[in-house]
Amino acid sequence: MKNCVRTTLAWLKRVLLFGAASLSLAGCVNKDMSDLESYRDEVLARPGGRIDPLPPIKPYERYLYQAGNMNLRDPFRSFLVREEEKKEITPADDPEQRRFATEILTHNREDLEQFELDSLRMVGILEDRAVLWGIVQDTSGVVHRVQVGNYLGRNYGKILNIEEDRIDLREIVKDSEGRWEEREATLALYEEG
Repeated sequence: MKNCVRTTLAWLKRVLLFGAASLSLAGCVNKDMSDLESYRDEVLARPGGRIDPLPPIKPYERYLYQAGNMNLRDPFRSFLVREEEKKEITPADDPEQRRFATEILTHNREDLEQFELDSLRMVGILEDRAVLWGIVQDTSGVVHRVQVGNYLGRNYGKILNIEEDRIDLREIVKDSEGRWEEREATLALYEEG
């Protein structure tokens, strides 16, 4: 019971203190607005300026894109797809050539395929549970994480194996007769110094 009375008294003190503060602040309000009215009159008395006319609106000129007539690139085709290579690749009767052509045409292009293989640097590895990842840096300094099955370089270099000091690849290149063939390549660990 004593706690209830103390709580009520403490609450009553707070209410009275808040009320007294509110009344004292209410008395500080000045209702004289003569300085605001004089400023308003001064601003309204200033002479108005000249407003520049709006610039003329140019009419819309329609442009009809005709890539077929002007031998221009189709704007709705991706920049990443190499059109000329797709036209050159024709699967022959040879099953090996057909396999190469199918792999080139059907695999999804990856970020590191836009760089030459010798411009890329292997800067380390990362082991996550049973998976070994290669850490590759491109020419602009961006670091990429790659694994077996990813592609590197412009010659369709598919990663076959990742070791602590190198990444082994299989590239598909054309020989002097225009036939596709496999070539082994390696991206060695880059060591500064």
